[in-house]
Amino acid sequence: MRLTALCIMVLGLLMSCTSAEEEIPQLEDRAIRVVATTSIVADLVRAVGGADVSVESLMGPGVDPHLYKASARDVSKMVDSDIVVYNGLHLEGKMGDLFEAMAERGKPTIAIAEVSVPDSLLRASELFQGNYDPHIWFDAELWARAAHALANALGVLDAKREATFAARGDAYRDELLEVHAYVHKKAEKIPEEQRVLITSHDAFGYFGRAYGFEVRGLQGISTASEAGAADVQNLAVLVTKRRIPAMFIESSVSPRGIEAVREAVKAKGFDVSIGGTLYGDALGGPSTPAATYLDMIRYNIDTIVEALSHGERN
Repeated sequence: MRLTALCIMVLGLLMSCTSAEEEIPQLEDRAIRVVATTSIVADLVRAVGGADVSVESLMGPGVDPHLYKASARDVSKMVDSDIVVYNGLHLEGKMGDLFEAMAERGKPTIAIAEVSVPDSLLRASELFQGNYDPHIWFDAELWARAAHALANALGVLDAKREATFAARGDAYRDELLEVHAYVHKKAEKIPEEQRVLITSHDAFGYFGRAYGFEVRGLQGISTASEAGAADVQNLAVLVTKRRIPAMFIESSVSPRGIEAVREAVKAKGFDVSIGGTLYGDALGGPSTPAATYLDMIRYNIDTIVEALSHGERN
C-alpha cells in the first residue's frame, strides 16, 4: 500500500510538470507510444498496432501480474506514453489505484478486458471476493473481442490512422478465430471424461468453458494468497479418485504447490505425472515456444492433449 501511495505521488509530480500543450498527444509522423502492463497485452498491441505503435511492456516473460508492484520508473514510462493499456478486472491487483489516478489526471488508459467483454460473458468467482475472472485471453474468441476494442481505442487516439487500425484489428481477429478453431479440434482428441485440467492456479476457467475441460487450480484466480495444506490434500484426493494422468505447472507460478500435490497423490498409492509447463499469465521469452499469444495458445493445447492422452502423440 505504501508503495502504491508513493507511485501516485510520483505520478502527480510528473504530470504537474506537463504543459497543457504536451497533454494532447502530437502523433503526426510518429508511432504511438504505448505502455502495456503484461507481455500478453503488449503482444495484442503489437499485433493490432503494427509499425504504427511503439510498445513497452512493464512485465517481462514469466512475470506474475497478480503480484507485480509498479516502480517510480514504471510511473515515469506511463506518464511519457500516449496511452496505457492494461488487462483490468483486477489482474494487475496492486496497480489498480495507480490506473485510476492516471485516468483522473487525463492520461488515456484502457482496461482491455473490461471494455471488450460484457459482464454476461465474464466468469464470476466466489474465491476472488465476488469479482470477475480476469483471464479472458484463454478463450481466443474473447481475445478477438479485445483486438476489436483495442483497434477502436487506437483509432480514437489518432483518427488519421483509424482505418489502418481497424483493418489490422480485423485481420488479427481472423487469426484469433483460426486458433480458436484449432484448440477445439485438438481438444476433441481427448475423451470427454479425461478432459480434466489441473494447474497451479485457477487461470484456465475461460479455457475450460470454451473448449470443454473441467478445470481445477490449486490456488484461486489470484496468486496473492498461497494454497494451504488442506488445498493440497483436497486436490490429491480428487486426482487419486479420478485417476487423472497428469497435472501441469505454470511458467509464472512456483512449481512447489503442484509438486506437493504430486507427493500427496503418491502417498495415496497413485502416480500422477507432471504433464509439462503451461504458459498462463505471461508469455515466454523470444526463444520459447510461447513467444507470441498465438504460439502460446497452440503450445498449451498441444501440451495438454499429449499429457492427458497418456503421452500418445496426436
